[in-house]
Amino acid sequence: MSTTVMESLNAADRCDRCGAQAYLRVTLASGGELLFCAHHGRAHSDKLKQVALNIQDETSRLA
Repeated sequence: MSTTVMESLNAADRCDRCGAQAYLRVTLASGGELLFCAHHGRAHSDKLKQVALNIQDETSRLA
């Protein structure tokens, strides 16, 4: 069994919704990937949990 290690998000990673710095990376079962700022990650969290294969949440870095 292999484990995929994702790189940390950085300032160059931007929210697909508004362009702010991304703190969430959502990997979809289809193989796609979405990036979200903390605000849009929270706003769409219910739907994202339904379609995500993996959610990399780095919002703790904001505190």
